[in-house]
Amino acid sequence: MKTCELSTKRCKPCNGDMPALLQPEIDNLMKQIPGWQQYDHIISKTFSFKNYYQTMAFVNAVAWISHQEDHHPDLGVSYKECRIEYSTHVIHGLSENDFICAAKVNALVDTL
Repeated sequence: MKTCELSTKRCKPCNGDMPALLQPEIDNLMKQIPGWQQYDHIISKTFSFKNYYQTMAFVNAVAWISHQEDHHPDLGVSYKECRIEYSTHVIHGLSENDFICAAKVNALVDTL
């Protein structure tokens, strides 16, 4: 998978007066993050691994990305899987930050 432009961007501080993205904008950004799905105001993807160690290494790498971008996902972690959900809770919708982080996670997986 090639690196998309989103993965080179940085998240911007978000406050409650920023509008959520409209569906046409979301549709365009979804094309740039293969494997992710949208439902309501959330984008998500489940990643599978060979064992618990690899799953936890991935979770820690995602935590590092989240810390660097100051934008944090909801995670569901099991033995060989990690489900990631992004949403910008303060605006009750999706922002570009969600897509930037999703693209960075996709780029991370490409390096594993």
